Amino acid sequence: MPQQFGLIGLAVMGQNLVLNVENKGFSVAVYNRTADKTRQFAETKAAGKNIKPCYTIQEFAASLDRPRKVMLMVKAGKPVDDMLEQILPHLEPGDIVIDGGNSYFLDTARRCDALAEKGIHYLGTGVSGGEEGALHGPSIMPGGPKEAYDQVAPIFNAIAARTDDGPCVTYIGPGAAGHFVKMVHNGIEYGDMQLIAEGYDMLRSAIRIDAAELADIFARWNRGVLNSFLIEITARIFAKVDPETNKPLVELIQDKAGQKGTGKWTSQVAMDLGIATPTINTAVEQRILSAYKDERLKASRLLKGPRLRYRGGRQELIDGVHDGLYASKICSYAQGMAMLRAASQEYNWNLNLSEIARIWKGGCIIRAAFLDKIKNAYHRDPNLPSLLMDREFAEGIMSRQGRWRMVVQTAARMGVAVPAFASSLGYFDSYRRDRLPANLIQAQRDLFGAHTYERIDKPGTFHTEW
Repeated sequence: MPQQFGLIGLAVMGQNLVLNVENKGFSVAVYNRTADKTRQFAETKAAGKNIKPCYTIQEFAASLDRPRKVMLMVKAGKPVDDMLEQILPHLEPGDIVIDGGNSYFLDTARRCDALAEKGIHYLGTGVSGGEEGALHGPSIMPGGPKEAYDQVAPIFNAIAARTDDGPCVTYIGPGAAGHFVKMVHNGIEYGDMQLIAEGYDMLRSAIRIDAAELADIFARWNRGVLNSFLIEITARIFAKVDPETNKPLVELIQDKAGQKGTGKWTSQVAMDLGIATPTINTAVEQRILSAYKDERLKASRLLKGPRLRYRGGRQELIDGVHDGLYASKICSYAQGMAMLRAASQEYNWNLNLSEIARIWKGGCIIRAAFLDKIKNAYHRDPNLPSLLMDREFAEGIMSRQGRWRMVVQTAARMGVAVPAFASSLGYFDSYRRDRLPANLIQAQRDLFGAHTYERIDKPGTFHTEW
C-alpha cells in the first residue's frame, strides 16, 4: 500500500512533524541522508506506527502514492538544492515538493520556477512553533501553486495548531510568498525577544528585582494585554533554578545570543522594499553586539557611564516597562505588517494580512492575544497602511506613551541600553509628525551633489547654486 505523505530530513523537527502527520491518520514514508538516523527513528519513536523507513531515494519515491507529496526538512541553502538534485530524477509531472525549512524567499522563487519547467509543483512553506509545535500543531505558511496547496491542504489542516478561528494554516500566495511571510514572522520574533530582554535588563538594573519576582511579574503580565507565548516562557525561564548551584539558571547563561539569518534577511529585504523596520533592525544589531563578549569586557573597564540610581517609585517603573513593552511591541508588528503589505504589492502576491494574523494566533513563536486585534484591524480595512493608523491600536499606544517615554528617559540617565524601546519610540514619533527635518537633508544633497529638491509652496523640481 503506497504511503500518503513523504518526509526527508529526520532531525527533531522532521521527526515530530512525521509523528504529527501519522497521528492524524495519514501514512508516511521517511528518508534521511544518514541511514542510522532513519533506523534509529524507525526502531524507537516510529515503532508500531504507520511510518515506512526508506534507505534509498529510489525506495522512498517508489513508496509514495501519486501524485507524490514530499516534504523537505533539511537545512536551508545548498542542502536543499543538493536534495532536490537527488530526488528530482525519481519524481514525475504533477508531484509536489514542499520545502518546510527557513529557506530564503528568492531561493524558493528560483526553485519554484525551475521545478515548474519539469511539471513539478514546489511549495515554499514556513513552519513555526519549534519542536513542540511540530509535534502538537505548528503555524503553517504555504506558498506556491494553488492547485498544489489544495492537494496537501487536508494534511496541513489536520496537523496545524487550532484556535477559536480554526486551523493555523492558510494559502499565503503564489511563488515564494510563504517563505517571505515566515521570514517576516521571524523578524518580528527578533524584535519581540529583544524588547522583552531590554525590559528585564531595566528592571534588574534599576530596582534590583530578582529572578523569582521577575517570574511572578511576567506571569501576571501574561494574564493581560501582553499575553503571548514569549511572555509565558519568559516567566518559566525566570522560575528555573539550576540544581547544581541553586541559583536562577538565567543568571548563569552567557550573554551571547545566536542567530540563523532570518532576522538579518528581514532587515535587508525591508531596506530593498523601502520599509522602515527600526525595531527589527535594532534586534539584529543587538545580537551581533552580544557576540563581542571579549571586546565588551575590555570596554567595560575603560568606558564608564553615569552612576545614577533610580529615584522613582518601584511599581511606577514596573508599570512603565509593561506599558513601554506593549507600545514597542505594537510598533514592531506594525513594521512587519507594513513590510508584508509592500511585498504583496511589489510581487503581486495579494496577501491577506488579516488571515496571516489569524494563523499566527496559535502554534507559532510570536503567537499573542493581540494578534486577534491585528486580524480585526485588517478585516476592517484590508488597505490599512499601518497598524498605527487603526483607531484601536492608536488609542492603545497613545494611552501608554507617558510611561513608555519615562522608561526610555530613565534608561538614558542611568546608562542602561534599551535601543529597541528607543528605536520603537523614535519610529512612533517620526511616523506621527507632519514635518520631519528631511528638508535640511535635501538641501545638503542639493548643495554637494545637485540632487535637486521639491518646494512646499509651488510644484516642480528645483536646484540652487548654494
